[in-house]
Amino acid sequence: MIGAARRSSVPQRVLEAIRAVVGNAPAALHEPCFEGNEWRYVKACLDSTLVSSVGPFVDRFEADLASFTGASFAVAVSSGTAALHVALHLAGVVPGDEVLVPALTFVATANAVAYCGAVPHLVDSEERTFGIDAEALHAYLNEIAELRDQRCINRRTGRTIRAVVPMHVFGHPAEIAAIIAVASAFHLIVVEDAAESLGSTVGARHTGTFGAMGAISFNGNKTVTTGGGGAIITNDRELARRARHLTTTAKLPHRWELRHDEVGYNYRMPNINAAIGCAQLEQLPAFLRAQRGLFEHYRAAFETVDGGHILSEPGNCCSNFWLQTLVLDQAAASYRDAILAAGHDAGILLRPPWVPLHRLRPFEACPRMDLRVADSLAARLINLPSSPRLFEPASRQ
Repeated sequence: MIGAARRSSVPQRVLEAIRAVVGNAPAALHEPCFEGNEWRYVKACLDSTLVSSVGPFVDRFEADLASFTGASFAVAVSSGTAALHVALHLAGVVPGDEVLVPALTFVATANAVAYCGAVPHLVDSEERTFGIDAEALHAYLNEIAELRDQRCINRRTGRTIRAVVPMHVFGHPAEIAAIIAVASAFHLIVVEDAAESLGSTVGARHTGTFGAMGAISFNGNKTVTTGGGGAIITNDRELARRARHLTTTAKLPHRWELRHDEVGYNYRMPNINAAIGCAQLEQLPAFLRAQRGLFEHYRAAFETVDGGHILSEPGNCCSNFWLQTLVLDQAAASYRDAILAAGHDAGILLRPPWVPLHRLRPFEACPRMDLRVADSLAARLINLPSSPRLFEPASRQ
């Protein structure tokens, strides 16, 4: 709890703790690091003139990504949102279905559902990982759903609940085994939103490989970036084949003829982006060590700060610590905006979590369970500067 004498200094003490880690220079939320072969690979790509969606770097990036994650297949696409959209389509989500998504997630999770003509059905988070609360979800589905012909039907809307999308928040693995168990009990397909969790594992298994498919993002602020890009990972050969076909405008192979056999998407990752990605993947182990080291520095700096703690990884998990997160106690929640303002005034670009989906106009009428934990977390979380650049460079060698 916060001592009464210290209440007025909470934002100042938080800012001092952050400064102890990041120093006195301005600090962005998550700057990328380009300290490897990026320039060389991009030049090779330009010299070859293969800068679009065909080229050797795309093939190499997919192979390297599959090897790193342990997935059998990886399909590189233009964004994490595109990856999630196509994965949901391949999972059988059709117009009029409902898809269970956490209320506390980036809007792309719900947007991808809407792209399929389906309805996001918003579910609550749990306090430890910020991911879907599997126990609460199971109880909720027992209350509102029934099984008919191997389908989960929402008794309140009459719609089929087709899938569930666990999101690994800020790179920390959700309770994926428990979520998989709930999905199995209610005949739901699992598509993991692993956009933020490249390098995170549960036991020895990488996030994104537990469900039918996983979607990863390589946006400019992610642990590994291709500038803009994403990927679908899966262990299912046929799903991978279909994903590659659909994201290449469903074009049939031919030496010269442009023939397409279904409505597809121009979603493939360009070769020039994949060139950057190949260089980034080479440095990924060093990035992960740096982000773990940064977490340790933050944890030490905040040990004497009342009112909150730095989020650590769940048990039996290895997190990538993509975004370092300050979790305010309930008693300190009222200081969140003052801390954000103080940080921005000082050139430290702190960020709150996303506005929960049920508070966004496009999704405010969506079906939902009691979202009290998601609302509480949204009012108490602050993301701190998290770039590997902030950790001592010598530690990344």
